[in-house]
Amino acid sequence: MYSRKLRPLIEELLAEFRVLYLTGPRQAGKTTLARSVAEHLNMGYITLDDQATLASAESDPHGFIRSLGSRRVVLDEFQYAPSLIPAIKEASDNLAPSEKGKFLLTGSADIFRSARTQEALPGHMARLELFPLSLSEISNQPLNIIDYLLKGNFQSTAVPFTSREELAGFVLRGGYPEAQSKGPRAKQAWFKSYMEGRLYKDFETLYAARGDYHSKLQAMAPYLAGLSGNLLKYASIGNDLELNDKLVKSYIEILDLMFIVRRVPAYLKNRAKRLAVRMPKIHYVDTGLACHLLGLRDENQLLTSQYYGSLMESLVYMECCKQASWAQEEVGIYHFRDNKQHEVDMVLERPNGQIIGVEVKASASVKSQDFKGLSVLAEFSGKAFEQGILFYTGQDILPFRQNDKTFYALPMGLLWGDTAI
Repeated sequence: MYSRKLRPLIEELLAEFRVLYLTGPRQAGKTTLARSVAEHLNMGYITLDDQATLASAESDPHGFIRSLGSRRVVLDEFQYAPSLIPAIKEASDNLAPSEKGKFLLTGSADIFRSARTQEALPGHMARLELFPLSLSEISNQPLNIIDYLLKGNFQSTAVPFTSREELAGFVLRGGYPEAQSKGPRAKQAWFKSYMEGRLYKDFETLYAARGDYHSKLQAMAPYLAGLSGNLLKYASIGNDLELNDKLVKSYIEILDLMFIVRRVPAYLKNRAKRLAVRMPKIHYVDTGLACHLLGLRDENQLLTSQYYGSLMESLVYMECCKQASWAQEEVGIYHFRDNKQHEVDMVLERPNGQIIGVEVKASASVKSQDFKGLSVLAEFSGKAFEQGILFYTGQDILPFRQNDKTFYALPMGLLWGDTAI
């Protein structure tokens, strides 16, 4: 069993909030983690994936919650019973100020962002995202890349070498715990089952689908996998798939709520808005699933495909999202592209507005022109620009001076937490 780095934060927030919602994609490990936390904190455990339990909850939400009495409980697969929210709010309102950690809710869809969920729990609830395993969790290393980047102390050193084949292996494997130890055929069977057996079921609970939505999803899922790491243009997708662009947008919104894809907003700043592209980017949450949908089955196929660079960017983007979940400082994550097509893959924004630009290059060599996008971002953001770094597949931490700014090339090996740093 993998040690999940979000666990200490879960227990910390349960001691501070009445309700904690742990959300993330199916099979990311939420149930395993929630059961472990429940056992450690002596909480009850109820799954709403059980049909009898779900029927009881839906028939009398307030009665169901009241029947729990004073017990502190985990309600697993909470996305199936959003009708319980008013009852949980009532129970939370009636707790004494000192009573914390009453409910740990888990859900494979972020229903508290859904338009169908009208009532939230302001002030009573904290929310955490549990993604599939991060590279640092798989390697069981302590370094948090977000904390490392924010600290900004990039001393010249060498990181153990990682071959292109090993990097491609990380992309192909993805982060779902069950997929880590499976052989090639079993892994593909698992991904196929994941898409067919769970995606469509959850999609239907979140979207009042009309007509043959299965075939539309079957066409859209691999198309979006090929689009991972690129700008999201709903009209273009609609034209290519012969679908209405409004339908395309609504489907992608649901896939985002289900943590299949993630839309990345553009970094925009006040007076300079007209100089930047406002369009979001899209990334697949799990690169292993994306590779499965694209028919990429081994390292050589991936390395020689047109998708290698963009999927490597998706891997780094999601690694930043995962490690941001338990970083010491909160960051917003954006992308940048100006109207002259200069771009930066990621922009990390601190709460005070200071930013760090992050570029990804799937190559072991770095040249000064590779920092052009970061230079443009520095000029665009002015005093808000703090640091610019470029991840590459080499071993050394290297400084580059350009336009009175010092940028750094950092080895991707840092993402799985090399302990020498």
